[in-house]
Amino acid sequence: MLIIPAIDILDGKVVRLQKGNFATAKSYSDHPVDQAKIYDESGFEWIHIVDLSGSKDGIITSLKILEEIKQKTKLKIEFGGGIRSTEDISKLFSIGVDKVVVGSLPILDKPEFERVVESFPPDKIIIAADTKKGEVVVKGWSENSFLEISVYITQCKGYGINNFLITDIDKDGMLEGPNLRLYHSIKEIFPDLFLIASGGIRSKNDLEDLKEFKCDAAIVGKAIYENKIDLKELSKFD
Repeated sequence: MLIIPAIDILDGKVVRLQKGNFATAKSYSDHPVDQAKIYDESGFEWIHIVDLSGSKDGIITSLKILEEIKQKTKLKIEFGGGIRSTEDISKLFSIGVDKVVVGSLPILDKPEFERVVESFPPDKIIIAADTKKGEVVVKGWSENSFLEISVYITQCKGYGINNFLITDIDKDGMLEGPNLRLYHSIKEIFPDLFLIASGGIRSKNDLEDLKEFKCDAAIVGKAIYENKIDLKELSKFD
């Protein structure tokens, strides 16, 4: 199982939220690039970067940071937050981003999403299906789409996309363990799905559980910043 450390950026700082609530933002560093260098030096291949300001406002604000990370590390980047058009994605790919994480677009602007899937290879796109009580939420987790998660996955898979980042918002940033039941049910329905788990991971045991439930990758954020998991040990997890 692939382990992907996370950097969430808000106003240029590395932060973590609780349950997607911006009022709970806790800052861990003023220098996202330096944090990326730590992950690079620890032996990770991928990094997960979220532009929280962009997610909230619909405008990508971290292009310079992404460029600098690509210039100063060997890390591959999957990036999300504020992506609203094919032009946004073209710009991200042009500065070296390896995969883009598309969140609200399939629900809020289906015609533009269809242009995206026509314009870029499906393996370069990750669908972020953020859930609350089994339903997909959008706009930086601020609005409920009332669309059931398995229905949403089925719709997106219909466009040839098979990479999905699934986050249970009620678990995110809480260090209470991931929603194993959610991932197990998704894998039972969609066994071929490339499933990236996110939210609540607090220990190596949680990662072992996710691996047992056949998750393909896991994003680890707050557990790193709160020193719950040793980076060297995490980078060697298989």
